[in-house]
Amino acid sequence: MRDDPRGGAAIAVAIGVMNIATYGFQIVAARALGPQQYGALAAVMNLLLVISVASLALQATAARRIAAAPGDVAAVEDGVRRVTWRAALGLGAVLVLAAPLVNELLRLESVGTAVLVGLIAVPLTVMGGLAGTLQGERRWTSLALLYVAAGVPRLAVGSALILWRPEELTAVVGVLVGALAPVAVGVYALRHRLGGDHAPSDTDHGTRSLVRESLRNSQALLAFFAVTNIDVIIARNLLDDHDSGLYAGGLILTKAVLFLPQFVVVLAFPSMSTGADRQRALRLSLVLVAALGAVGVLAAYLLSDVALIFVGGDDYAEVRGELWLFAILGTLLSMIQLLVYALLAREGGRAVLLLWLALAALPVLAATLVGSVEGLLTVVLAVNAVLFVALLGVVLLRGGHAAHAAADDD
Repeated sequence: MRDDPRGGAAIAVAIGVMNIATYGFQIVAARALGPQQYGALAAVMNLLLVISVASLALQATAARRIAAAPGDVAAVEDGVRRVTWRAALGLGAVLVLAAPLVNELLRLESVGTAVLVGLIAVPLTVMGGLAGTLQGERRWTSLALLYVAAGVPRLAVGSALILWRPEELTAVVGVLVGALAPVAVGVYALRHRLGGDHAPSDTDHGTRSLVRESLRNSQALLAFFAVTNIDVIIARNLLDDHDSGLYAGGLILTKAVLFLPQFVVVLAFPSMSTGADRQRALRLSLVLVAALGAVGVLAAYLLSDVALIFVGGDDYAEVRGELWLFAILGTLLSMIQLLVYALLAREGGRAVLLLWLALAALPVLAATLVGSVEGLLTVVLAVNAVLFVALLGVVLLRGGHAAHAAADDD
């Protein structure tokens, strides 16, 4: 398998470009469409975020299996390709059939827009299987190009279509066209099967085994997404419109800090899937994520006026003093995300129960204790801090057991 020594920098830059392009598309759409139609597009994008759980689960499955059994790369690639296309076409078909329901729930202007959501689900899901194969093989340059293709074409084509005809339908067409680009890059990168110097293992890489693991991964990632987004719903229900808007503005900074170290997870996941490297990879990754988060927290504290511009300007001035706390929340969530992927790398599916417990605890505690933006932020920080410590304990415990087992084998 290929391992580009400059891969870390390439992945970091590529994910940064992808996130900036995605943010740029949102800005163009918000300005061109206006509040009413942009609200519909935002609803579509949030639905696609939920749908992308299947893509991320397939990516984790492919990357873990190839990294853990490099001699099985051909068998894994064949199995992942087969499962990925079946999942993509099945999910797409279900969403197309459910288009009238999606149109009603999201209050879109046409069933055609809802049908496009189902069509987008196909390349979005396929991209996960392709990205996971490249990630497991540590082909960082090709994976970096795939990430760039996931952002830049959407910005270029989507913005052109929106400016030509500022309607939610054309905006979603731009998202569909942009979703095809990373698939093309991934298919081209994987056009030749790699040979391997490793002996094949006796691991089952059949369809049922791959589907089971992908479903476990989907559950874990869905739980993580729920934990990271439920506070917005809580804010809308417990706070008035003004305060819930202030909280949502602060979360812009939280999400920026959360996604800043995303490249660390991508680079570390294959190493966390192999017995020899997993503990060292986890330690280094946690340190790096914490360091990047500390920089974000310090910047939010010392440059609060600049951070305020980033979250929406003077209309959100009331949360200027809490922006560094929102940055701490983003750091906590990014470290929790790393631990979730560490559990996926070690097939620690049962520990996902901790995420569901945190998800259940948040609204209960908030309903009891919260009456302000500061109160809600304090509760969310506390619950996520406890969740981080609990997940870290589970990961370290599983790592200790694995180390003892390896020593016994030796």
